[in-house]
Amino acid sequence: MPSQQMKERVRLRLKEARARRAAKRGGPKHISSRLASVVDRNIDTLVEISNNMERQKSCSDRIADAITRFSGSMGFVYLHALWFAAWIVYNEAAHRQWVSLPAFDPPPFGLLTLIVSLEAIFLATFVLITQNRMSEVADQRADLDLQIDLLAEYEVTRVLVLADAIAEHLGLAAGDDPEIEELKNDVSPETVLREYQARKNHGHDAGGPAPSTPAPK
Repeated sequence: MPSQQMKERVRLRLKEARARRAAKRGGPKHISSRLASVVDRNIDTLVEISNNMERQKSCSDRIADAITRFSGSMGFVYLHALWFAAWIVYNEAAHRQWVSLPAFDPPPFGLLTLIVSLEAIFLATFVLITQNRMSEVADQRADLDLQIDLLAEYEVTRVLVLADAIAEHLGLAAGDDPEIEELKNDVSPETVLREYQARKNHGHDAGGPAPSTPAPK
């Protein structure tokens, strides 16, 4: 089944990546069964998401994908090279009366030019359809990454508050670091976005990058 094959490919890639990391570190590293179960669960989730996206495709989307995949293959190149060569050789030979057959498209091959132009228009349309859908999928993944990042930032902030409270309770000097007090505050995505846009606009207006604030020593 396609889903089973996809799982095997993902597992094989993860296995190869682990082998490369182990080779760099000087020896194989065995992961625990608990971590392996987490990896398997993540793989199953990715495969399920991919299968859901495939099921949501319409018939026209599947046709456009198939045509786009074929037009981006070497088989497409070989087929067109053979087609153009046969077309040109036949019509050139018939036009010069090297063969006793009529030329249906004598030089300068106006019919061939028309067909190729129409084919290029339709191929460009199919490619754009595929790219638009891939862009939608990329936007969904970017939104998911943003939600995960915000959740991770919130969790890290809560952990930092808890760790600071423990350090304060134990009387550790690390809890008096002013940088930790600043990191304990929640970061608003809107504030970061406004700051980024302001610096970007300032850089465009000034004809160069905005001056960065030096880091505190």
